[in-house]
Amino acid sequence: MTFIQKNSLGILSCFLIALPAWVLGKSFPVIGGAVIAILAGMLITMVWGEKGKAAAGINWTSKIILQTAVVLLGFGMNLGIIIRTGLNSLPIIVSTISISLIIAWTLRKTMRISRNTAALIGVGSSICGGSAIAAAAPVVKADNNEVAQSISVIFLFNALAALFFPILGSFIGFDTTSGSAFGIFSGTAINDTSSVTAAAATWDSMWSLGTATLDEAVTVKLTRALAIIPVTLLLAMLIARKENKKAGSADTFSFKRAFPMFILYFLIASVVTTICLQLGVSADTFQPLKELSKFFIIMAMAAIGLNSNIVKLIRNGGRPILLGACCWIGITIVSLIMQHVMGIW
Repeated sequence: MTFIQKNSLGILSCFLIALPAWVLGKSFPVIGGAVIAILAGMLITMVWGEKGKAAAGINWTSKIILQTAVVLLGFGMNLGIIIRTGLNSLPIIVSTISISLIIAWTLRKTMRISRNTAALIGVGSSICGGSAIAAAAPVVKADNNEVAQSISVIFLFNALAALFFPILGSFIGFDTTSGSAFGIFSGTAINDTSSVTAAAATWDSMWSLGTATLDEAVTVKLTRALAIIPVTLLLAMLIARKENKKAGSADTFSFKRAFPMFILYFLIASVVTTICLQLGVSADTFQPLKELSKFFIIMAMAAIGLNSNIVKLIRNGGRPILLGACCWIGITIVSLIMQHVMGIW
């Protein structure tokens, strides 16, 4: 059976869900196309339980298209500019990522949450929401329900942050004549780009700052997104060591076997972007690839939704939401403490 015969029906199904989800996501950026697609997939699968010939293509989309989307994300990153302009926020970024991962790993056993779900919530909360979950899911070998659960938790706190962070920033006394403090705060404490931009744009609008806050927040957010690379590699090494130990293997750890190759391609894409921009190529040249990356993530989320049990997700949702809340609160507090220590506010 050829690839097309085996997978075309499933891939087409995911595409047909992703297309309207992508359009709706642009109209409602705080929700985002990925969340719309995964919810649509879960609702459809309630009446389309047996996927038949579509199953193979749906599974292929949830894995290969997802990894391809991560690679294409690299074309949206100019490593030079991000590193140069994001150095001031680097201590805050490292601190918030560390506290989120520590909280997720520490509480997972107490809350009786699976290792994979805890890892995805910790990574998604601390780095860049759905994109980080997309990168980490194949590495930790998470199943569709674990990915769907994590995406749902991240979405909940994205929406809350976009709504309440400008109010919180005003309450605690951020400088209203400059967007720097709130930009760094939103860029380090809100996990998804859509909610970062929503909160920052609201702050600009509240205090007539033009795009000062938005520019700062997006730069910090892109710097933070680079953590996908080392964190994913660390997860790959930990998983490989654990599997060797479980199998009773005497083999020493092999970095080559553990290394997720799509992360290497992601890094290469970032380097290509950086070099091209240094040579005078317009950033707009890479915009179609960035849009394709976003669409592929939405398409992969549709596939994951089609393979997810919504009843099980609702029944087991309380503990992951509580874990997400703990990570979010920890990130927010550490971001504020670090900004205060560094004299930013």
